Amino acid sequence: MLLTIIAYAMIIVFMYIIMKKKMSPFTALVIIPLIFAIVAMLTGVAKKGTLGDFVLEGIKTTANTGIMLLFAILYFSIMLDAGLFDPITKKMIHFAKGDPMKVLIATAVVAATVSLNGDGTTTTLICCSAFIPIYKKLDMKLMNLGVLVILQNTIMNLLPWGGPTARAMAVLNVDASILAYLAPGMILALAYVIFYVAPHMGRQERKRLGVKQLTDAEIEEMTAVTDPEVQKMRRPQNFVFNGILTIVLIGWLVAGSFISAIEMPPLLLFLVGTCIALMVNYPSLKDQSKRIGENGGDAVQVVILVFAAGVFMGLFQGTGMAEALAQSFTQIIPHQLAGFWGLVIAVISAPGAFFISNDGFYFGVLPVLAQEGRAYGFSNMDMALASLMGQAFHLLSPLVAFIYLLLRLTGLDMGQWQKEAAKYALGVFVIFVITIILSGHMPLYIPQH
Repeated sequence: MLLTIIAYAMIIVFMYIIMKKKMSPFTALVIIPLIFAIVAMLTGVAKKGTLGDFVLEGIKTTANTGIMLLFAILYFSIMLDAGLFDPITKKMIHFAKGDPMKVLIATAVVAATVSLNGDGTTTTLICCSAFIPIYKKLDMKLMNLGVLVILQNTIMNLLPWGGPTARAMAVLNVDASILAYLAPGMILALAYVIFYVAPHMGRQERKRLGVKQLTDAEIEEMTAVTDPEVQKMRRPQNFVFNGILTIVLIGWLVAGSFISAIEMPPLLLFLVGTCIALMVNYPSLKDQSKRIGENGGDAVQVVILVFAAGVFMGLFQGTGMAEALAQSFTQIIPHQLAGFWGLVIAVISAPGAFFISNDGFYFGVLPVLAQEGRAYGFSNMDMALASLMGQAFHLLSPLVAFIYLLLRLTGLDMGQWQKEAAKYALGVFVIFVITIILSGHMPLYIPQH
């Protein structure tokens, strides 16, 4: 009981500190769980083990992501320096002709397409590299970019290779037909973002900025590189090579999800890609060192946050706080709601997927909820589908590594971004729930005898 209280207290304190900006996300992710883990150990309610073991165990879960991010950020930074995205930016501005509405709809479409590989890091890097220069040149709000990228990635993350669906399938032993049941909700949610959220943001931006009818000469002036330092870094002669290298890299990353024979860890792909990009674009060792030095700071800022999230998870799960929280979810649900158990799981999955890592929720909480559900007449498929509904909010969690990259690149504040994205994520959640109930894949109510 005491451990459950400590777990809830830790989450409340952590969220309050992040929202009120009392500490930076990095210090909050380490210090807050550390204090509560020490309290749990001193009161004798924590699981057996040492703080060091818990932390190392947690860091192990994020180490691969952290190192992959380091090389992915370096790779895309080198491509930005070399000017790979300059022609793309120019084409997008020509297409938009100064209309923020068109830019926002293009953002939503590109984010959905790039998210097909289920990897948030790649989606963030590609969308930010292509769109940030456009948003800055047109004086548009980067908040809209941060929200659209996360919404589209959230929806596409339900593809089996995205992670949560594969975990739900493994835990509840359901087959790949789950994707056919999820597809209608995913398609409707994508349409909601492209045809409602992006145009809604577009109308607000049009009101704020107006629609500038830019001439070709003005676009040329807007996209011209005038800074001599930036000009020195550009490698327009390598545009074709850099483009092919980037397409091969991303293509391999996506294809590896389907073809196990060519599957390679993203970490290795980006590491090799970074080496090739440096050697071809900046053959001089002095230039290579300069590029790594100037772009390394951004990469390190993100990577330390990823490791800090690992510390948070390690302490939260190692001390048993995550498990205590999971058990409390099932105990506070009144028996009268037994007939609505699918809906109960869907509602629980929202805070569950936000406050607990996907592994913690699907391997720790879901089996307990599923055991109860089977007794109430719900099938494993019903409960697997219900457990995925809360994924609408999962990518807003401070425990998701790549969001620190998104926040770093866009310069957004975590608390404000979470609030802005959550109101649209609620729409995604409602679409998910209504479609699986209306399509008959999860009963709304099973009468209890």
